[in-house]
Amino acid sequence: MIIDYGFTETQVMIRDLCRQIAAEKIKPVREKYDETGEFPWDIMKIFAESDLFGISIEEAYGGMGGGIMETVIAVEELSKVCAGIALGLAATGLGTYPISLFGSDEQKKKYLPRIASGKSLAAFGLTEAEAGSDAGGIRTTAKLDGNEYVLNGTKQWITNGGEADIYTVIAMTNRERGTRGASAFIVEKGTPGFTFGKKENKMGIRASITRELVFQDVRIPKENLLSKEGMGFMVAMKTLDKSRPGVAAQALGIAAGALDEAIRYSRERRQFGKPISAFQGIQFMLADMATQVEAARALVYQAARYIDSGAKGISGISAMSKVFASDMAMRVTTDAVQILGGYGYMKEYPVEKMMRDAKITQIYEGTNQIQREVIALNLIKEAASGK
Repeated sequence: MIIDYGFTETQVMIRDLCRQIAAEKIKPVREKYDETGEFPWDIMKIFAESDLFGISIEEAYGGMGGGIMETVIAVEELSKVCAGIALGLAATGLGTYPISLFGSDEQKKKYLPRIASGKSLAAFGLTEAEAGSDAGGIRTTAKLDGNEYVLNGTKQWITNGGEADIYTVIAMTNRERGTRGASAFIVEKGTPGFTFGKKENKMGIRASITRELVFQDVRIPKENLLSKEGMGFMVAMKTLDKSRPGVAAQALGIAAGALDEAIRYSRERRQFGKPISAFQGIQFMLADMATQVEAARALVYQAARYIDSGAKGISGISAMSKVFASDMAMRVTTDAVQILGGYGYMKEYPVEKMMRDAKITQIYEGTNQIQREVIALNLIKEAASGK
């Protein structure tokens, strides 16, 4: 089904480029990386050569100057084939947003060109053992000592952990102030005292590396503070408002890829002397799957464009895109497995992987339960203000 979403020439170029990379470079190796759990550095080099890491970075710092919409298009196309490999790009974007949004000109000049060129990946360090949905429960601390901050603590389940060179980390500079006592910092891999935990063994997105970040008396220059002290929670929330459509695009891509596989299989698989696509039961499933995919795509694209417009109050639409697309991806991939039957349960076919990959999109960057709370609170706030 072809719908004209009014892409610009640049957006069409990004879509076609990512579609080509996904088909020619990622598809042949996705099963291998899913099995081994290795990080796909060879594909990251292709992303870098194609300037994909610079999509949303300002031209002044070596990027393409695109917005959330351009990122969404790229992530969707790559995730149709392998969401885990696509996450190397998407998670770098997540780690970059705090610098793009809150960094000084000096910080941007120092770090953004490295990320835009693909020479350095980035990661975002917010989650901890006691601070997942409750970001106010952060225990990692940063204490000013002369011209340096000293970081101590751990971050858990960090995407690109150990692979990235540049980390944006949220730590407490004044615990007595609660969330207003959190601050954001840039920490570079190789800084003394900054180490990584074991590589996590995950159900899905296995080509994406997840590790713990460990800070033991890590000294970083005072200049690595993002914005100012006490702005860490704001940095984190504004970052997630911008990044959640990217998770939605990942979910959308997974579902769209699973739908394509289900349609292809239904035309090839014969039962009772005819392809199973001839049976109304299968047709209705495919129709419902396609409708859900297109509904999610319309919402995700609209959310991206709304955010790129510079509009205020984006938390609600950002959360809606993430919760709707990820819930949809779980339903559609489950139905894809059902249509393929026994084959759908086998690793020789990609839909079982897509089903495993889809699950995380309901969990990370804020669980879907938290997203619903964000949406509801925004609705109540708007009603109270008379909007």
